[in-house]
Amino acid sequence: MTHSTAGIRPAAVAGTFYPGSASVLARDLRRLLGDTPVTQETRERLDGRPKAIIAPHAGYVYSGPIAASVYAPLHALRASIRRVVLLGPTHRVAVAGLALPSATAFATPLGDVALDMAAIASVAHLPQVVVSDAAHAMEHSLEVQLPFLQTVLERFTLVPLAVGRASAAEVAEVLETLWGGDETLLVISSDLSHYLPYAVARKTDNETARHIVALDAQLDHQQACGATPVNGLLLAARRHGLQARLLDLRNSGDTAGDRSRVVGYGAFAFTPVNTDAH
Repeated sequence: MTHSTAGIRPAAVAGTFYPGSASVLARDLRRLLGDTPVTQETRERLDGRPKAIIAPHAGYVYSGPIAASVYAPLHALRASIRRVVLLGPTHRVAVAGLALPSATAFATPLGDVALDMAAIASVAHLPQVVVSDAAHAMEHSLEVQLPFLQTVLERFTLVPLAVGRASAAEVAEVLETLWGGDETLLVISSDLSHYLPYAVARKTDNETARHIVALDAQLDHQQACGATPVNGLLLAARRHGLQARLLDLRNSGDTAGDRSRVVGYGAFAFTPVNTDAH
């Protein structure tokens, strides 16, 4: 069992979901991000500054290329994003509500990421927000996003929330409280379908992607393991006039797995609707 010491939540899945060596991890991230050039077409598809993203959370060999497609464009915002609000589903420990850790930093092989204690205090009073170190101790859905963020951004603080049994409205309320301005990026960690045959998964994930792009907050957990935080983001995005853009949609059969049972991965960016008349 991995325990936090001196207020730092240690990396739990370094060496399994991604390399445990800082130099190997940095090299792999450079390769993944370098293989995802930010083209003019990508900029046009983004059509603005991302306020929120959805990225997958499997082992990098499986979902890393898809995650890279939504992280690479954030490099252009590296100097202005100062806070990351990171939500992902709980996989190992059941929790009622959205769980904060008691830690003051999260560690990865690339270094420690300080938690934003003022931002955390701003949501700690909400009835759906709890503190659970157990929910965070071995949870990979949040951790695997951190090395990408550490690579594409400069200095940022973190608000990590492990989402258990909660409503989309409860998630949206937390996001509203933490919304901030251009300094705050919202990151939702979610994979899509699980263990379907390749062709079935492609059809299922395409339908799920259509719902996300339409800001239709009715996803279930067969469509996305992070359906609860995704639905909460979709509610908040609609309220704030954001539009969703699909940047990548593949599955483990496309990257590193066989095609008999695959896991789906999608990368989405949410930007303000362009009101320019031109």
